[in-house]
Amino acid sequence: MNELIYKELSYRIVGCAIEVHKVLGVGFLESVYEEDLIVEFRKNNITFESQKHFPVINLAC
Repeated sequence: MNELIYKELSYRIVGCAIEVHKVLGVGFLESVYEEDLIVEFRKNNITFESQKHFPVINLAC
């Protein structure tokens, strides 16, 4: 079975997502959840880049 590379960080990130879900519940736009997740990441000292852009290469051509 494969092990997580960043196990502790993964658990912290999931914990932040669960906290956002517990507080907000369902029914909001994605941007609302994003903003609250940013707050949770900052409270938990998790470094991140919001709305990171990266190129997508279509290999089917």
